[in-house]
Amino acid sequence: MANLMKTGVLLAALTVLLVLIGGGLGGQNGMIMAFGLAMVMNLGSYWFSDKIVLAMYHAQPVDEASAPGLYRIVRNLATRAGMPMPRVYIIPGEAPNAFATGRNPEHAAIACTEGILRIMSEEELEGVLAHELSHVRNRDTLIMAIAATLAGAITYMAHMAQWAMIFGGGRRDSDEHESGGGGVFGGLLMIVLAPIAATLIQLAVSRSREFQADATGAQIAGQPWGLAKALEKLEMASSKVEPLPATPATAHLFIVNPLTGGGWTTLFATHPPIAERVARLRAMARSQAR
Repeated sequence: MANLMKTGVLLAALTVLLVLIGGGLGGQNGMIMAFGLAMVMNLGSYWFSDKIVLAMYHAQPVDEASAPGLYRIVRNLATRAGMPMPRVYIIPGEAPNAFATGRNPEHAAIACTEGILRIMSEEELEGVLAHELSHVRNRDTLIMAIAATLAGAITYMAHMAQWAMIFGGGRRDSDEHESGGGGVFGGLLMIVLAPIAATLIQLAVSRSREFQADATGAQIAGQPWGLAKALEKLEMASSKVEPLPATPATAHLFIVNPLTGGGWTTLFATHPPIAERVARLRAMARSQAR
């Protein structure tokens, strides 16, 4: 319940930020237009986010005849979780990763790369897929799609403000004072801070839900060791295999961050550190063994 309330606050903050940027660009009319844009994008995310992301990564649908092992694991896990059988996809490429998408359990899809199917044992793959099913059951896939869409809109509008300042920033100081918009300084703050704020809010939604999905996935699989070993294997593979050509807007969907980077860039990481996730899963296993 607390996590749901936190997510609601963060999504509301994204919407408010988008509306404030609209106000900075076009006053009251801009705020109304930005609010309308937020509503349209939320609806678009609700209905079409799964189709868009699957098409982006050239995911190919499979059935029991074409991928019997993968299909069997997903079906067994869905039965244990009391969920409908999701659609199953395979993404071409050697980078090991997986994600789930869809607005609810009745319209869900799980996609695995060819690489993850090659390197995982059945126990490890079961842990990965249980993690992804938990995202679907908890409605994380819908919430994160909406967060990503709103954050992308905020970044786009901040870029619009930047170009407006470059090509139309010759307003007289008196006009700036009368508008109450903060002038050039306020515009610069909007350009710099709005995308950062939007990204941080989106990542807060994503990070908080990864820990919950790890715990729920371990319960669905029946034990946490499979997922813990899978995460360790994925971390090792990320330094040896060319990363998936993922976009920042969809990086949060994957079980591990498909983007490269280190140092200060970890501030904007879509996932908690793998070592921390593994430590929590091991602590869960020790607790179950008592």
